[in-house]
Amino acid sequence: MPDALKAGLKGTFTLKIERKHCTSRGGPWVFATPEMVRFCELSCHELVAPHLAAGENSVGAVVHIKHMAPTLEGQTVRAEIELTEVDRRRLKFKIELSDELDRIGECEHERFVIDVGKAGERLRAKANTLGIALP
Repeated sequence: MPDALKAGLKGTFTLKIERKHCTSRGGPWVFATPEMVRFCELSCHELVAPHLAAGENSVGAVVHIKHMAPTLEGQTVRAEIELTEVDRRRLKFKIELSDELDRIGECEHERFVIDVGKAGERLRAKANTLGIALP
C-alpha cells in the first residue's frame, strides 16, 4: 500500500437522484437508505482507488449510517468524505451528505485494502469446496 494513502485525504462526490435510487411508501419518490449506503461505499472506494498499488483494491466492511432527511427524485446528493484513519490495511472514513436544501445524512465507513490475487485464490478455494463454478 503506497505511503500516499494518509488520514486527511478528502473528496467530494455527487449523485443525481433517479428513480432507480428511490423508494416510495405511497408518497413521492425519495432517495432510499440502501442507495445512500451504496453511494457512500462507492464514493469512498473511488476516493482511495488512485492511491492503491497495482494488484490492490478496497472492500467495504463496516457502515454506520444516519438517514436524517428525505431527498426527492431529481435532486442532487453531495457527499463530503474524509479519510480519518489508516491502520495498516484498515481505512476509516467520515461522510457528510447533503442535498440542495438539507443535511440528509452522516456515515462512518470502514474499508480494507486487499491483495486481489490472494483474495481471488481464497474465493476460488471456497467455490471449489462448494462446487460452484466461477468464470
